[in-house]
Amino acid sequence: MVNQNIVESFLTEKKLALAGASRTAGKFGNAVFKELSSQGYELFLIHPEAEAISGVTSYRSLSELPTVVGGLITVIPPAQTKKLVQEAHAVGIKKVWMQQGSASEDAIGFCQEHDMDVVHGECILMFAQPQGLHKFHHWLWGLFGKLPKGHHN
Repeated sequence: MVNQNIVESFLTEKKLALAGASRTAGKFGNAVFKELSSQGYELFLIHPEAEAISGVTSYRSLSELPTVVGGLITVIPPAQTKKLVQEAHAVGIKKVWMQQGSASEDAIGFCQEHDMDVVHGECILMFAQPQGLHKFHHWLWGLFGKLPKGHHN
């Protein structure tokens, strides 16, 4: 189970990189971008090919970001995640949130070996001021004791 202190520490970062937004509308990475942006997070999109997604500039790599970010959210296939967390480490990012379905054991292990805080197996939308269905899902998980230890409803 994920440590609640790591979750809360990640969510205090207001500048984040997001890998996984797509040029195709309706993808989960796009929903993460929209929701977190509406909550005041400043997100920098990482996409290996797109120059912009929905009118927002995207960067081909973390090293191209115009500013320092406090964390990385991955909504990409697990096979791509380890390479990206290695790049995050190289540019000084110490907090990573691997959205459900994005984590790999290699990527998690890399983060742990390099003293990077890592959240995996959890949906960021359930923790960042959840709304609608995610708010209900958050409540339901609390009811069944599935939230990280120390989490307050």
